[in-house]
Amino acid sequence: MKKFITNINSLLDESLCGFAKAHADIVQLNTQPHFIKRINSTAPGKVALISGGGSGHEPLHTGFVGLGMLDAACPGQIFTSPTPDQMLTAAQAVENGGGVLFIVKNYAGDVMNFEIAAEMLDCPHETILVSDDVSFPKTHSTGRRGVAGTLVIEKIVGAAAEKGADLATCKALGDRVNLFTASMGVALTSCTVPALGKPTFDISENEIEMGVGIHGERGRERLAMSSATEIVDYLASCIDDDLKPQKGQMALLHINGFGATPLMELHLIYELASRFWEKRGVNICRSLVGNYTTSLDMAGCSITLSLLDEELIRLWDAPVHTATLRWGC
Repeated sequence: MKKFITNINSLLDESLCGFAKAHADIVQLNTQPHFIKRINSTAPGKVALISGGGSGHEPLHTGFVGLGMLDAACPGQIFTSPTPDQMLTAAQAVENGGGVLFIVKNYAGDVMNFEIAAEMLDCPHETILVSDDVSFPKTHSTGRRGVAGTLVIEKIVGAAAEKGADLATCKALGDRVNLFTASMGVALTSCTVPALGKPTFDISENEIEMGVGIHGERGRERLAMSSATEIVDYLASCIDDDLKPQKGQMALLHINGFGATPLMELHLIYELASRFWEKRGVNICRSLVGNYTTSLDMAGCSITLSLLDEELIRLWDAPVHTATLRWGC
């Protein structure tokens, strides 16, 4: 294993310190317990948006703290849920009279710990459970996982909260975006968790892992390596079958890299995926391409399609100023 590490036990601490220093105009690091929060105060009565999850998915979630998105993010250890005290302390630090909205990816540890924190929170609060991964059936016992569609929800709901929407409105909006967002990923390699020092699964040069999550786990099936067109058609067909967009439907197409895929390849995936839906009459009117919800050093990508209307387009286009997303400011 070759990685830039001084000490595995201090890796997260040092990384968070570096992140906070690099973006000191936007965020502030709280160390006991760990969370990142906005440095600038918000308007009284604004709904506070808080998300979090295991580290290793950067820039999710710390990279999305700032104007127009999250008020705080709670990073756990690599691929490990943050603790309830992180979430509770973060919520108490940023709540400003409008209540707290937790945005939680549907993984057992995240769900349980956010629920515990919410029970201890002495202010109005709601939770959006992100479940955009169509590699799982809707009838799965634990529901679908939350993956790259999380940032779409954080951006759109964050814009609404910034404009003064109340807690109930933000909650309903987030649930609506989740309902009309679908993602699916494919891995060309596994990833290497520093504490393990080895790949999370073995895969040969002529195989791909279809339907992977974001924690280095195996997918739903292993297939022979094929062309980019064939891979995109497989992923996009699964998403299309789930969302069933109609002709003329406006949509956001998000191509997300898992950490080790060059932008040249991600833009190729975007071109192929946009052709897939344009042939079906879908209007791809917004786009996002890059590494946003990663899995350490995994090679691969995910495709996310979010169905939009005029309101959602306005909220997506609204000003945002975070370490990772910046426009309109």
